[in-house]
Amino acid sequence: MRQYLNIITAYSIMLICIIMVGIFQSWAIALSILNYCLISAVMTMGANIQWGYAGLINFGIMGYTALGGLAVVLVSVAPVPEAWSAGGFNMFISLILIIGLVFSIKIILKKYKNYKYKNYFLIAVIFFGIILIRMIASDGIEAIEAVNPAKTGFLGGLGMPVLFSWVIGGLFAAGLAFIVGKIALGLRADYLAIATLLIAEIVVSIIKHEDWLARGVKNVIGLKRPVPYEINLQTSPWFIDLVERFNQGKLNLITSVSEKKDLLNQLVIDASSVYVKLCMTGLFLTVVIILLIITQKALYSPWGRKMRAIRDNEAAAGAMGKNVVKEHLLIFILGSAIVGLAGAMMVTNDGLFTPGSYRPMRYTFVIWVMVIVGGTGNNFGAILGGFVVWFLWVEAAPIALFLINFFTSHLDETNALKVHLIESAPYFRFLMIGVGLLVIMRYRPKGLIPEKINIK
Repeated sequence: MRQYLNIITAYSIMLICIIMVGIFQSWAIALSILNYCLISAVMTMGANIQWGYAGLINFGIMGYTALGGLAVVLVSVAPVPEAWSAGGFNMFISLILIIGLVFSIKIILKKYKNYKYKNYFLIAVIFFGIILIRMIASDGIEAIEAVNPAKTGFLGGLGMPVLFSWVIGGLFAAGLAFIVGKIALGLRADYLAIATLLIAEIVVSIIKHEDWLARGVKNVIGLKRPVPYEINLQTSPWFIDLVERFNQGKLNLITSVSEKKDLLNQLVIDASSVYVKLCMTGLFLTVVIILLIITQKALYSPWGRKMRAIRDNEAAAGAMGKNVVKEHLLIFILGSAIVGLAGAMMVTNDGLFTPGSYRPMRYTFVIWVMVIVGGTGNNFGAILGGFVVWFLWVEAAPIALFLINFFTSHLDETNALKVHLIESAPYFRFLMIGVGLLVIMRYRPKGLIPEKINIK
């Protein structure tokens, strides 16, 4: 009972903080923070499943997040007919060859597992296969990227509903996790962390430099949304009427018709932003609740108890007949799939795909800080960590600026120290998160809401 009381208290404080942002800054900013908190919560649940449930250290979260974002482009963007005409056939043939290469590798590993020169034969097949694929793809890539590169220069997507891309993003990440797991899960924990980070860097590098795939660093803007657009709401009679009725008291205080019209226009613009963000909040909250229910049931199921047993003592679990490698692979895939889902949600919320923005600091290490702060092995703790750290990440600069102005109010505006502190306000986020992490590690080493095993 005490644990649930702590959870309610912690989340209530977090809600109050977000409401305070709405009161003192704007409700649009508050809802924007809430939406990113919910996306971060999905990422932390994925990382918590891997580390909290099974003790797997995955520093490649960035790569799975990027694949989720890529899925949004490949699924929701309309195809580019000119690009397909220019180089689509070459890319199709290349895809067939890639599938053929994969099956060839599988056959070699299965049929010739006892062959003396199997490894050399396998390397030769992979080497010449890659060369052939690249030779065929090169002409197509050049032709595709030459098609109006300022606006397109890529094949586009399938033109399907963007919500479908969330599922595909999870599947993309799960597929990569399967490959990585087969290669690296046998490594020691620290080696596994390094391997996953390097593979994530490779994935992001490919996405950044293969312009035909998703425009590379030129970015893809104007992605589809599952909610109305602000500009459409601002011209919709029903929405204008709703805003007018909601603000009737404020509008009645103005006698001038022109001033009342100007105020109404501004209120409609502000309300449209809030409405869109509220719709996104509903979608994101639904995902978080569904995942929380599933992960909680899994945590206290026989499977969850088995995973914690493997986490706590692999040797003992293996001696009891548990397939440690198989279970690690499964949970690695599940956690990565959830991270891929979060990556798709984030790009959908932003409305643009920017491969150059995927850096380890934001999309790996900050996520790990969230899990550590919240509490590993506890889903409620992981979600809370996502909320707390992201809130500090966004609001650190405004808070720092307020404190700087308060404590330096007696100084002249041109004072060198004051000017330097004000200019350095954006970097206070690193200081706040660092100090906060040290304090939590000192006084709450298991996180704000630590793991507590209840036998059911």
